[in-house]
Amino acid sequence: MSASADVQALQKDVRKKKRIASELASELHDLVEDRLLIDYAELPQLASRTHDACVTWAEAQAKLDACIPD
Repeated sequence: MSASADVQALQKDVRKKKRIASELASELHDLVEDRLLIDYAELPQLASRTHDACVTWAEAQAKLDACIPD
């Protein structure tokens, strides 16, 4: 695989992971805004999943940033 193809694959991976993190953040927001008093028991698990997705995205972004010169 060429360097250009590697960067493109990393960019695609970063976009996918960012989308997943954003979707989970949206779910978390909806829970807090709309259903907190009913579904508060879901908060720890959803917050943890959201955090994990953000960490995964940040790691992928850092890997991509390391491949792209300033």
